[in-house]
Amino acid sequence: MKYIDEFQDPGLAGKLLDGIRAAVTRPWALMEVCGGQTHSIIRHGLDQLLPEEIELIHGPGCPVCVTPLETIDKALEIASRPGVIFCSFGDMLRVPGTDRDLFRVKSEGGDVRVVYSPLDALALARQNPDREVVFFGIGFETTAPPNAMTVYQARKLGISNFSMLVSHVRVPQAIEALMQSPSCRVQAFLAAGHVCSVMGTAEYPELAERYRVPIVVTGFEPLDILQGVHRAVLQLERGEHRVENAYPRAVRPEGNPQAQAMLRDVFEVVDRPWRGIGVIPDSGWRLSERYREQDAEYRFSVEGIRTVEPAECRSGEVLQGLLKPHDCPAFGTLCTPRNPLGATMVSSEGACAAYYLYRRIDGPGAVKEATPVG
Repeated sequence: MKYIDEFQDPGLAGKLLDGIRAAVTRPWALMEVCGGQTHSIIRHGLDQLLPEEIELIHGPGCPVCVTPLETIDKALEIASRPGVIFCSFGDMLRVPGTDRDLFRVKSEGGDVRVVYSPLDALALARQNPDREVVFFGIGFETTAPPNAMTVYQARKLGISNFSMLVSHVRVPQAIEALMQSPSCRVQAFLAAGHVCSVMGTAEYPELAERYRVPIVVTGFEPLDILQGVHRAVLQLERGEHRVENAYPRAVRPEGNPQAQAMLRDVFEVVDRPWRGIGVIPDSGWRLSERYREQDAEYRFSVEGIRTVEPAECRSGEVLQGLLKPHDCPAFGTLCTPRNPLGATMVSSEGACAAYYLYRRIDGPGAVKEATPVG
């Protein structure tokens, strides 16, 4: 297979669904740990095509969504300062802080710019030596290496007016935190293929063994996801709990050693707060002491900001897989993409955004059928 269309073939999807139906004998709950997989599932109606015994639980796999409110407020504070060019990917601009978002800061005169790469922000710093240029570096292990490389390049080239506001998080620690929760119902995981393309699979066997859960590394197209579900169900039915790589065209067991070396040089592991979940030990990165001068929190002295989540927003329960988006009373009424209460409604990988975009909602719990794959 070489082309995307082949991974959306309805005939092959039907065969995988037949295999899942033949294998399943009892209810199982599987969690996908990637917002891209969530959008693919909802867009193609995969959860509705699966046998009723299989429940797909949407996990905290959206990096924008798990960026804590205090970090958003730090971004707003920095972006509001004169002499600052604040650079971010586009889906961060609508994420609500305590009382505004980056679009509001821009409308009030802040120099907020959408970039497509951290290197775009570095180029702006070179072009504007009299301005402070800050890049909002968020994401999982997937986006961390290019962000680390940009900080490395800034230091190497002596570009002193560039800094990064860092909110990077790590997936295996989130899986462990979910499994330790007394309310967890997850019996198997579909691991994010792009994360494993960077980090490999070495961190997962211990988790699979300790919590006795299958972990299947999975891609993002419909056939990738159905194959991941099939492999996970076969393990569950056999009483197995192993790590399987169902995405070998992109993932090697060792991952990308060069990217990992860059991460070790530029970042250090820290405890990180996850929006709606809380602090997870060793679940994130910050810039190491060697790169402290490039740390925007340090440069702009915004470390002490504290916030409280709005009570009406239940995105934390969505991120933990405890609530489907359409079961939130605010979904589609008080909370819409135009007026979001939480990041899960505005991010391109948010579960609430996926439900709002691909399924019509008449009220809480009233989901109409999506158009299935094919």
